[in-house]
Amino acid sequence: MTFDIDNIPPQIGRTAVVTGANAGIGKETARALARTGITVVMACRDAARAEAARAEIQSDVPDGRLEVMALDLASNASVRAFAEGFRATHDKLDVLINNAGVMFPPPSQSEDGIEIQMAANYVGHFLLTALLLDRLPDSPASRIISVSSLAHRSSRLDAAELRAGRGALGGRAYGQSKLACLMFALELDRRLRRAGRRTLSLAAHPGLSVTEIGKHVNPLISAAFRYTVFPLVTHAPARAALPLLQAALGDGVTGGQYFGPQGWREVRGGPGPARIAPQARDEAAGKALWDASEDLAAHRFDVEAGRPCPNTAASAP
Repeated sequence: MTFDIDNIPPQIGRTAVVTGANAGIGKETARALARTGITVVMACRDAARAEAARAEIQSDVPDGRLEVMALDLASNASVRAFAEGFRATHDKLDVLINNAGVMFPPPSQSEDGIEIQMAANYVGHFLLTALLLDRLPDSPASRIISVSSLAHRSSRLDAAELRAGRGALGGRAYGQSKLACLMFALELDRRLRRAGRRTLSLAAHPGLSVTEIGKHVNPLISAAFRYTVFPLVTHAPARAALPLLQAALGDGVTGGQYFGPQGWREVRGGPGPARIAPQARDEAAGKALWDASEDLAAHRFDVEAGRPCPNTAASAP
């Protein structure tokens, strides 16, 4: 399966939401989508930085259709406000890219009492997807992409501990949040299929790329690696965004697929199928995570009860 973003048919008339689109891989994803003609809603916590990123992309893609909307994924109230605002101004959503994330911040909890990485990386995206699902057309060109990480492979997640607020901290919490993202993508795919819906739930990971997500790493360690190991094992954010773009716009993809770089240990390279750790495929664990996520998000995510908007004749991959 090959993918070339430059050969994607025009996407005019379609709409995508990209969370965390003000920097790094999210910004490069938004830039690439804008080049296809799709309307890109940049959902970001920092409005000023998001507007600066929008202006930068607009100068690079003068005909690009870009909007900025405020979204703090670590706040369930902010996620609900974003969804309400989006629904008031957009009749449909074709692609939802759940990309935003934080890594290794100082230990803290969200305003909803959830470990901050789990809240921002996963629970906020779970709630956002639930609130926007009925805006997605019933079509295989309608995509929900959850961004995971290589870190999911070495992680384990106990839904009961997560629900009780006894999750890990630091690097362990980051890995757990990214495992949760992948488990959610697979469980959502199973539920969409059971509901007879054609919208696709997929996942992707960027490999290794030096972006602002690593801003909380010890600066001495970061500097040491930046000029020694990183040049050998990382790739630029624009390249790292390609697995997300293949999941979002690629032809011939199916629900439940996972995309990542195809080079050594999937740290960099062109996009294609990625390896899913066995613990992410555990269906009983996926259901338990779903139930715990509903408690943490204070929202019942009933896929079968959702009413997708009608399919349209808009351009699709």
